[in-house]
Amino acid sequence: MHGFALCFAGAVLAAATAAMAAGCGPAAQPLRLHPENPHYFLFRGKPAVLITSGEHYGAVLNLDFDYVRYLDEIQARGLNLTRTFSGVYREIPASFGITGNTLAPLPNRYVSPWARSAAPGYFDGGNKFDLSKWDEAYFARLKDFLSQASKRGIVVELSLFCPLYDDALWKANPMNAANNVNGVGDLKKDDVHTLKNGRLLEFQVAAAKKLVTEVNAFDNVYFEICNEPYFGGVTLEWQKRIADAILEAEAALPRKHLIAQNIANGSCRIQGPNPAVSIFNFHYCSPPDAVAMNYGLKRVIADDETGFKGSADVPYRPDAWDFLLAGGAVYSNLDYSFTRDNFDGTAEPKAPGGGGRNLRKQLAILKAFIEGFDFIRMAPDNSCIKGGVPDKATARALVEPGKQYAVFVRGAAKVDLVLDLPAASYRAEWVSTLTGAVEKAEKFDHGGGPKTLSSPPCKDEIALRVVR
Repeated sequence: MHGFALCFAGAVLAAATAAMAAGCGPAAQPLRLHPENPHYFLFRGKPAVLITSGEHYGAVLNLDFDYVRYLDEIQARGLNLTRTFSGVYREIPASFGITGNTLAPLPNRYVSPWARSAAPGYFDGGNKFDLSKWDEAYFARLKDFLSQASKRGIVVELSLFCPLYDDALWKANPMNAANNVNGVGDLKKDDVHTLKNGRLLEFQVAAAKKLVTEVNAFDNVYFEICNEPYFGGVTLEWQKRIADAILEAEAALPRKHLIAQNIANGSCRIQGPNPAVSIFNFHYCSPPDAVAMNYGLKRVIADDETGFKGSADVPYRPDAWDFLLAGGAVYSNLDYSFTRDNFDGTAEPKAPGGGGRNLRKQLAILKAFIEGFDFIRMAPDNSCIKGGVPDKATARALVEPGKQYAVFVRGAAKVDLVLDLPAASYRAEWVSTLTGAVEKAEKFDHGGGPKTLSSPPCKDEIALRVVR
């Protein structure tokens, strides 16, 4: 692996310069688990949840995407997260029926950590890749993206790898032997992300270490090992090797960043979690059963991607409320109103999902609602709900007993909610999840036991804040 020796000092110095220019400074600690409640984050000295409705992950690798305008829109809507793919994987315009897919750059508009060689013959034009050399222009773009996000208080989830879902995607990938000059990648697509991929593993580990090293100075980034590794033959052993590569790269570096692992679509109970992993990502996690199943692990649970339920704001908005009130800390909606040539997110969202400015505003209401509590003192506990939830409706509660209660009711036009409250004086507010307005408020002295709180009329969902 001598061909992949990394100049740590030079890379870190360059990244530190970029980070200081972004305003995070050399003393800023990266995003980390909150030391008092590791189900949540600590970011720039404050407890944090991460909520967004963002583009389809091609902001850096697609040269046609204006990420400054994109990040301006995320910031303007009060959101604080985006997800981006590293560039070792790309899609093609026909992939998944996505209109204006940002992960599917036009010919000669795709950049990767790997540099182009002098040899022609890449999949859609231009020269093949040299997996032993780095594209410094790509890394400048990646670091500027992180810097621009940092200035806006936005955290970036950097997904290092992604499975090859079909042969067409493998045909377009730089790791395919047909697309590189290194004599590696003469494999079936389902062997690419395994420990039985020949010398390709060396290049993958080197790429992971290079990416991690280059962005070490930034406080607003965490690393996902691999997007959706339950497809395309990705093995747990290979994922552990990449996680180890992240740890190895950061061992001599000043900052240690969080690592995320994508576990499943929907929900499942995690068995034998990798101790290096701090964030467990689930996709399409509705209902949010994955949170309760894995809450005892005392790490962050994330709903990391949504979609395939139409283009309307429902169900994505109430799904987000359900997930956060169940004890999750990340909700990352996949927003199809951002396209390859629409950076402001004003395109009409089309299949396979939704999005748009209206939804982004509503997700910001959820973020503000959670941040209105001392939420690191809270935990999911529906046992305080003693009745009043109509048939076919659901209610979830995030609670610090006797002090603060956050409740979300879904599927009801009105509710007479019965909460079990200790003796104290309280203030209760019913909050619209569509507008953020307090639609009903009351103060009351309570002698302890069941207390009925009646909501105003609501359109299928409403939130309740009760504070001592």
